[in-house]
Amino acid sequence: MARPPSELEAGAARTTWAGGGARRRPGSRRLSSRKRRRGGEMAAAAAVAVRWLGFRAARPAPAPARAVRRSVLAVPLRPGLAWSPSRCGSSAAEAPATKAKDDSFLQWFLLLIPVTAFGLGTWQVRRRKRKLKLIAELESRVMAEPIPLPADPMELKNLEYRPVKVRGHFDHSKELYMMPRTMVDPAREAREAGRLSSSPESGAYVITPFHCTELGITILVNRGFVPRKKVNPDTRQKGQIEGEVDLVGMVRLTETRKPFVPENNPERNHWHYRDLEAMARLTGADPIFIDADFKSTVPGGPIGGQTRVTLRNEHMQYIITWYGLCAATSYLWFKKFLRRTSGV
Repeated sequence: MARPPSELEAGAARTTWAGGGARRRPGSRRLSSRKRRRGGEMAAAAAVAVRWLGFRAARPAPAPARAVRRSVLAVPLRPGLAWSPSRCGSSAAEAPATKAKDDSFLQWFLLLIPVTAFGLGTWQVRRRKRKLKLIAELESRVMAEPIPLPADPMELKNLEYRPVKVRGHFDHSKELYMMPRTMVDPAREAREAGRLSSSPESGAYVITPFHCTELGITILVNRGFVPRKKVNPDTRQKGQIEGEVDLVGMVRLTETRKPFVPENNPERNHWHYRDLEAMARLTGADPIFIDADFKSTVPGGPIGGQTRVTLRNEHMQYIITWYGLCAATSYLWFKKFLRRTSGV
């Protein structure tokens, strides 16, 4: 059995001097290489653990992985930079979600265009139906047999364009003039319908107080059109009817001033719209107004029948416009969204 080394032998084994230099212990080289291997194994294990824990949910880009490995091996990262694998993964997942949300909002917002156009087209269909009904009622009222003029002005509110008959005489000393006006001539208007411009003669409507014998009231009667050169009653004395006459005319109600229409000028006896209250105060008549028919015309006098019975009915073109817009935008919306979705 070998004896244990003495202290002298152990000291000699630890340090020996040769040529002024110190010689290392025989086991020190093996110990340092063992520590390096153990440190490398620990670093590799730490790198694997970090890589497994940090990148299990989302695969990292090469740059963050290298940064992790370098930080584990005690190599400092650049100052001001921090690695957060969960934040990178969430931003990458949020980008498609945000884009899908924006596309969904745009899809339903653009769908409002065809829906609104369809609603407006349907609204015009209903308006056209009501307008056709109103036109039919107006035509039947205009073509009805004349009735005696009611004495109560309140009854006249529902009788506009209804023919009425009265008997009495004119008061030519209080004539009023609605001007400028052009003569209502259906034959001329039919001939000039296709022309770009026309030059009808300008003149005035002659409004004359008419005392009704049977009712005992005075009303206003639009006797008809006279050219501008015949506005002065002295130039048409032949047409100034004297004595009692039977008269047929259409009931007309008061008007409100439309935009761009000048104000009436009672001082100059120029009237641009029917203000029955003001006309009645000036002439001392009741606020009742009728348009004399064409049969009331006498040679040299105003031309009667100046009632223009027209109602605008342009709803069909609006219907075509709105439904056409609805069809076009619906096709574009289907092509952009539904077809693209089915092709994905």
